[in-house]
Amino acid sequence: MFESFRKFLSDVSEGEKRPTHFEHDDYRLAAAALLVHAAAIDGTVSDIERGKLHALIKRQFGLDEETTDELVAEATAAEHEAIDLYHFTQLINRSLEQDGRRRVVEMMWEMVYADGHVSEFERNLIWRAADLLGVPSRDRIELGQQVASRQGP
Repeated sequence: MFESFRKFLSDVSEGEKRPTHFEHDDYRLAAAALLVHAAAIDGTVSDIERGKLHALIKRQFGLDEETTDELVAEATAAEHEAIDLYHFTQLINRSLEQDGRRRVVEMMWEMVYADGHVSEFERNLIWRAADLLGVPSRDRIELGQQVASRQGP
């Protein structure tokens, strides 16, 4: 009886735990967490940003709708638990070559341009992430300009 009561309290306080689809060392989870952080850093995540986040992750990683939703949910949880960018960027550094790390920075630019305005917080986040990913400043700036030009006026 005591054991069932303890389990009940555990379930209520922690919620139903479902198995995660993505392992903690999956670079896709780390990249998605950086995108979640980029979407939320200005204080709000608009419907446009949510849609862009979903579309970017789905397209970049070739996922179906359900798996994309799982990755976004797991990335959001990982981002909320994180105290800094280091864990995510180190995992990406170990998993991807320079072109892949540049693509992560480009995706971050796409995320912050989704709402048509790039704040100083967003610029600073991309600068820090790119630096931790070993993407040179020149490349970071160039990627930002390329994304901006694709967005149009």
